[in-house]
Amino acid sequence: MTGYYDIVLGLIPLSLAGLTAILLAAGMSLSASVPLASIASLGLMGHAMFVNAPVAASTAPNGGQTAPDAPSGNGPSLE
Repeated sequence: MTGYYDIVLGLIPLSLAGLTAILLAAGMSLSASVPLASIASLGLMGHAMFVNAPVAASTAPNGGQTAPDAPSGNGPSLE
């Protein structure tokens, strides 16, 4: 199954090469096209790292929910 991060990994070189080719065809020089196209690649990487960040899977048996703290009655009393 192809996930979000697999798609992002494929789009990084595709956007760099594709936008560079489009900008070259539009008449820009190579030295201007590559940095402009790299902005899109950086945007994809930034989105994958910071906006849609990967999260660790929960391994807690209760689904990650914690019970409220309750007195155990085993320790010494502070009364």
